[in-house]
Formats: sequence, C-alpha cells, structure tokens
Amino acid sequence: MKIGIIGMGRMGANIARRLMRAGHETVVYDRSAEAVAAVVKDGAIAASDLADLKAKLDSPAIYWVMLPAGDPTEQTIATLAEGCAAGDIIIDGGNTFYKDDIRRAKKLAETGVNYIDVGTSGGVWGLERGFCMMVGGDKPSVDHIDPILAALAPGIGTIPRTPNRMEDEGEDPRAEQGYIHAGPAGSGHFVKMVHNGIEYGLMQAYAEGFDILASKNSDKLPEDERFDLNLTDIAEVWRRGSVISSWLLDLSAIALAKDMKLEAFTGKVADSGEGHWTIEAAMEESVPVNVLSAALFARYRSRVDHTFGDKLLSAMRFGFGGHVEMPQ
Repeated sequence: MKIGIIGMGRMGANIARRLMRAGHETVVYDRSAEAVAAVVKDGAIAASDLADLKAKLDSPAIYWVMLPAGDPTEQTIATLAEGCAAGDIIIDGGNTFYKDDIRRAKKLAETGVNYIDVGTSGGVWGLERGFCMMVGGDKPSVDHIDPILAALAPGIGTIPRTPNRMEDEGEDPRAEQGYIHAGPAGSGHFVKMVHNGIEYGLMQAYAEGFDILASKNSDKLPEDERFDLNLTDIAEVWRRGSVISSWLLDLSAIALAKDMKLEAFTGKVADSGEGHWTIEAAMEESVPVNVLSAALFARYRSRVDHTFGDKLLSAMRFGFGGHVEMPQ
C-alpha cells in the first residue's frame, strides 16, 4: 500500500522505515528538510508540502499524522481535511486526547472522510521491535489499513501464547500480533492513555524501590545496618526470572550499568499529558486510582525536589522514548 506520513520525528521516521521494509510505499513530509532527507535515503518519497503529499498518493489517500498532540496535530488534520476526498483516511498516531478524536471523527464524517486514531507504543525501539497499537475507528476503514498495521506490529515473536485465549468469539486474534481494533473513534487513544497512566505507576514503583536501595548506606542509619549495595547487580539479577522483570527494568539496568549514580540526569521528570488525562477519566468514572494519582503527583514534586528515584525515572523515559529532561 501507499501511505503519506507527516512528522519525521523519532517514531514517525521509524514507522516509515518499518513500512518500507515490509514493501509498502511511503511519501513523507516534515517541516525539517533534513529529517525528510534522512528517510528518503532509505527509500521514501519526499513531499515538499501537504498539497504535494496528496498529489503523490493513490485514491483513496491514506495519511498518518505523527506529530505532538495539540495544535500541531489539530492544524495539520484541519489542513489535510480541506483537500481530502470522500473515502480518504486520516490516521492520528500520536498521543491525542481521546475526546478530540471523537470530535474530529464526527466533523470529518460530514464530508465522507474517515478518521482513525492509533495509540502507538514502542518508542525509539519500534523499528526493530515493532509497535504495539491500539486502534479506534469504523471497521471498514480499520480493515482497509490492516496491511499497514500488520507490518508495523511486533508479531507473535517468542512470547508464550496465553492459555485459553480465543475461546470467546469476541476476542481479537490480532492481539497476539501486537495490535487490536479497540472500538469506535477515540477508543484507541483512550486505551493508550490508560496504558501510559499505568506506565507512570510502574515506573514510580521501580524508582522508589531503587531509591530505598541506594539510601541503605545513609549515615542516618546505625552503622551495622548500612549496606553498600550494587544497584547494577540488583537490576541485572531481577531481570533474570524475577516476578518483577519487565522492559522498564531492562532499561533501568542499562542506565545503571552505564552510570550507577545516574549523574547525567537531574531527576526533573516531565509528564506528556496522558497520566493527567487518565486521572481525569478515573474521576469521571468514579474509579479509585491511588497508585496512578500518586505517580503523577510525584512527577510534579520532582520539579521542586529531586531524589535518586527521580533520576531513574528520567533514565527510563530516555531509554524507551528518547525523552530529555525538562529545561532547567
């Protein structure tokens, strides 16, 4: 298939490259000519602007927008919509607020344009590992782009199959491949939003645990109760058969092996919005989310008072998404 991709950042460029590896044609656009040129070297077709992008696509045209949530995505989709024909598909693969998806889908449907939201997880590792995707939109449109989604997904790989799956006819067989059709417009980003809220909680648990380990040699403790623990070794042994092993722990182990004191990080931890939105959704639904709320507020606190655990949070964010710390 041929697809236009707008936004050649860390994930957008790798989405284009992974699709090309699977034999799909990509037409790419970014305000940065250098970013476009880097992907063109790998076989993509360059577009000089959004109008040129449309001219180089087939009909119906498929657009994948991979830009920061908010005005950049909003303005780009509005511009694309002006030139779209009935049957064209606009995909938002960024971290958009799901209520914005619902609004956009209704508006675009008035002119026959189809809207799909794809919650995309995989960060800077997606090119090799594949992208886990949670998709929202009408079934015909989602089915139409399935070859694209299948190419981007990780595939079943070496992960053991879950016992008793597929006994219920309502289960999506694509889940084992690393992507699902979650439901109507907005549902994909809603599922991804909660995914990121959970991510905050998991990261905070690791950060606090390693903070306790790092502080065990404190002069506040009796001398015979002080341990000078090797955090690199602990992270590594926990990766090997421990019940708390995970990709986040893998990234922590990598960061600690490079520098056990994590001196490259200040511990001023940013949040990209999804944690906040998850708490808002929980409040709307009257669902108690003690851990997720505490994890979000811990990030706010980190911007005033930094701990070793906050440095590990920053290290994990850099590890999976290339996120740099907030400006000082």
